[in-house]
Amino acid sequence: MAEQKEEAVPAKDNKKLFIIIGAAVLALIVVAVIVAMMMGGGKGEKPAKAQEAKAEKKGEGGEKASAATVYPLEPFIVNIYDGQELRYLKIKVEFEMAAAEIKTEIDAQQSALRDAVLVLLTTKTMREVQDLQGKNQLRDEILSTTVKILGPGKVIKVYFTDFVVQ
Repeated sequence: MAEQKEEAVPAKDNKKLFIIIGAAVLALIVVAVIVAMMMGGGKGEKPAKAQEAKAEKKGEGGEKASAATVYPLEPFIVNIYDGQELRYLKIKVEFEMAAAEIKTEIDAQQSALRDAVLVLLTTKTMREVQDLQGKNQLRDEILSTTVKILGPGKVIKVYFTDFVVQ
């Protein structure tokens, strides 16, 4: 019986040893994958930035950008009425353009666009912008205002990248 107990103990030690070795190998693989992704990610970003720079240098005579571009506006901070008191709305709006060439038109009309969006925002109340439906309606109203200024088909979507009511 003493011999049987001695044989059983090394079997358990082997299982523990295999589990420890397996965990160590798995940890090394995970670390290697993370390092490879970090090294590869840095290399992948540089060519994309170089392609964007080339597209901007070509201007109207060059190729059109295959992906739509986004034009950010400076944040808006306006007063909105809450029934009892005034509140502040801080909102950052970005336009998705149909083509990169539209950026020059938006630059030229930026004052008119900001004015129109600012006037629209000041007409809103807390109730109108607090739920998802109100935010979607505001997004649609900003898009229609933009279409009136720039013309149809130039701005595809409106994004809110910052929306704070205080």
